[in-house]
Amino acid sequence: MSSKILHVLTPLLAALALTAPLAAPASSSAPASPPGAAAQVATAPAEIAAGPVAYAGTVYFTFDDGPSYTYTPKVLAVLRKYGVKAVFFEVGQNVSWYPSITRSLRYYGNKIGNHTWSHPNLTTLSTASVTWQLNRMESALGYRPRCVRPPYGATNSRIATIIANRGQRQILWTVDPRDWSRPGTWTIVNRVLANVRSGSRILMHDGGGDRSQTVAALNILIPKLRARGFVIGLMAC
Repeated sequence: MSSKILHVLTPLLAALALTAPLAAPASSSAPASPPGAAAQVATAPAEIAAGPVAYAGTVYFTFDDGPSYTYTPKVLAVLRKYGVKAVFFEVGQNVSWYPSITRSLRYYGNKIGNHTWSHPNLTTLSTASVTWQLNRMESALGYRPRCVRPPYGATNSRIATIIANRGQRQILWTVDPRDWSRPGTWTIVNRVLANVRSGSRILMHDGGGDRSQTVAALNILIPKLRARGFVIGLMAC
């Protein structure tokens, strides 16, 4: 090639080199991140913490008609699982049959209440017979508890006076899921949750029949009540 031609082509080739685009990078299947995305990922929390649940009040579990050889230990196991204590209104005849179960309840911090010797309707008895029912239960128990629950909730001014004159408190309930009728585990749960309020005394049963539904419902109720902000307390009995 002549020097004259080279003299003409050299500046043209240099100009073309300066204006040619750079080679494109290898293609990727992932779309490009928007500006600032990396910073957002780096600063986002790994997990959003649940906010605190508002305090909804204190509620109390009570159990009637035990002790039962089969179901009272199962109720106790659920209570211990969640660190909950309750008042057990026991029938004296059952206490005399299963004293070790009553001792176990007390050992783990639960309270025992007087539910009479043989579970009669106290309003149909003479004053002397009412007194005998309460004394006989306490003889089997070995001491006088602070609280009495008349069977069936059957009471009147005479019964209330007899109990008060003994230096004891008559304790009824405010929430009754009728668990004794075995309506189904979730029926028991839903009845309690629909009616519970601050200060509620929840009636359940550990004796008097098949209480498997009660045990199952209790295992559901305790965490659900806590999730709603309730504290589960122990009555002074």
